Amino acid sequence: MSLLVVLLPSAAVLAAAYLVYGGLLARLFRLDAAAATPAVTLRDDVDYEPIAPQLLLGQHFSAIAAAGPIVGPILAGVAFGWLPALLWILCGSILIGGVHDFAALVVSVRHKARSIAEVVREHMSGRCYVLFLAFIWIALVYIIVAFTDITAASFVGRQTLENGATVSGGGIATSSLLYLVLPLLMGLCMRFGRMPLWLATIIFLPLVGLAIWAGQQAPFDLGVALGVGDATAQKMWGGLLLGYCLVAALLPMWLLLQPRGHLGGCFLYVALAGAAFGLVAGDRSLAAICGGDACVRYPAFTGWQAANGQPLVPMLFITIACGACSGFHALIASGTTSKQLRRETDARPIGYGTMLLEALVAVVSLCCVMVLPTGHELLATPQPNQIYANGMGDFLTSLWIPKAFGVSFALMAFTTFVYDTLDVCTRLGRYIIEELTGLSGRAGSWLGTALTAGVPLLLLLRPSLDAAGKPVPAWRTFWALFGASNQLLAALTLLGITVWLWRTRRAAWVWLVTGLPTAFMYVMSTWALAAMTLPRFRTDAGFALPADPVPWAGVVLLLLAAIMLVEAIRALVISQGPPGAGGARLEPEPRRWAVETA
Repeated sequence: MSLLVVLLPSAAVLAAAYLVYGGLLARLFRLDAAAATPAVTLRDDVDYEPIAPQLLLGQHFSAIAAAGPIVGPILAGVAFGWLPALLWILCGSILIGGVHDFAALVVSVRHKARSIAEVVREHMSGRCYVLFLAFIWIALVYIIVAFTDITAASFVGRQTLENGATVSGGGIATSSLLYLVLPLLMGLCMRFGRMPLWLATIIFLPLVGLAIWAGQQAPFDLGVALGVGDATAQKMWGGLLLGYCLVAALLPMWLLLQPRGHLGGCFLYVALAGAAFGLVAGDRSLAAICGGDACVRYPAFTGWQAANGQPLVPMLFITIACGACSGFHALIASGTTSKQLRRETDARPIGYGTMLLEALVAVVSLCCVMVLPTGHELLATPQPNQIYANGMGDFLTSLWIPKAFGVSFALMAFTTFVYDTLDVCTRLGRYIIEELTGLSGRAGSWLGTALTAGVPLLLLLRPSLDAAGKPVPAWRTFWALFGASNQLLAALTLLGITVWLWRTRRAAWVWLVTGLPTAFMYVMSTWALAAMTLPRFRTDAGFALPADPVPWAGVVLLLLAAIMLVEAIRALVISQGPPGAGGARLEPEPRRWAVETA
């Protein structure tokens, strides 16, 4: 079977969902193009600044995409087969993930671009606000650890391709370092040179391709330079990446975040388009690569349990993570994107549309698994970045691009996905620490950033062990925990939005748009988190207290989630009465955006 039989219908389903369900959501939330957004009313050109939707879309997309829609679908596809993964990507992104992202953005805009946590405080309780902030910060730590380690893995080692060509991890490191310089130059040119966006894009986007080529010509192998092995070099790269996060989170958004977001977004579009055109143009050549008439070689369904014993339900729903639904997206939407939204109507393409676009990235990533026959060497110990790069390299060869460059291009795209996410996660973690401690100014900024980058560094440097006590890369230990906490964060975000909808809509049924996804995600994520955490407190001798801090963090997350659920029920049933009984209105108010916090 051709991969196009999967890719083209998937793209059509996502496009139809944007037009139909996205339009329905826009009407239900009463988006108003004439309403003044916080980016306009609170403009300070630092945090609040209305920007063109095409620039904001690229920035938001590159921030939410990260490695999630690559790693998750590949791991789930290998574990359970590509069909369950595909069905969840499509259904989850349309009915849950897209609704979550869109609603979080609109709710934030309707509350003066406040964070979701602040909305929770206004409509639930101050206690919920503190608990939600603590939950978010722990989830951010998981995200930073998982993404940092798997990105650092791309900077070490060497991959030999079928044609004998090699791709150096040191080359990817060089390309990444060069890439980080480009948005700084782009930001300076646009800020002080008044360079228009279209011209900056034309100039700097081709330079990304030049950086990819230059990286393989002058690889920077940290392990060779310092005389250490790949494992140690990977740890060092992780520390350097976290050092970058510390600095980047303190820089003005116009200098790095906005230009890198746009440049990274455009690069992701090129990567997605290259894969799609490569699949269309090279359908027959891909069949030859696969070694037969059919391009799809991997089984559609491998069983209800993965090889490591994990069950399909609930693990499928937390493994795919960002490819279908992600609580992290709400932090981006309410943390930075809502402060830059020019018009309310831009929320549909930026909130709902980018989630569907990310789902398409997830489908392309899944295609990289589908072309592999059972028993392929890449499946022995699945490395998602290598599987993705190998598949993208095959797709791009159909466009007469050498596979070595295609693999480097894919690994660079993989790294690009992560940079924005690490920056934004560290920045958001800084805000949370400032809020929890009450510190402000330079002291609060430095303390918040140091803690948010320092705790992941400690977790990266410690030995990582699997359930059997065997050493594994840190990202393997934290990916499932990240997925569970991330999906639980999505459930809690939807829970807060559901309370808001209940209180602000007269039509009682509208809250079901988020209420049903809330229930599903809450059950699946708590089930998965409990299944991964609680067994760590048991040994052959009975109950035991683990020395590992990771299961303890899982218990804390479960307790926080349980308390949040109780508080939400209290807000719905006891405190606020029937729908429409109180709180800020859903309809946009040009002069008064929300009821002030009591």
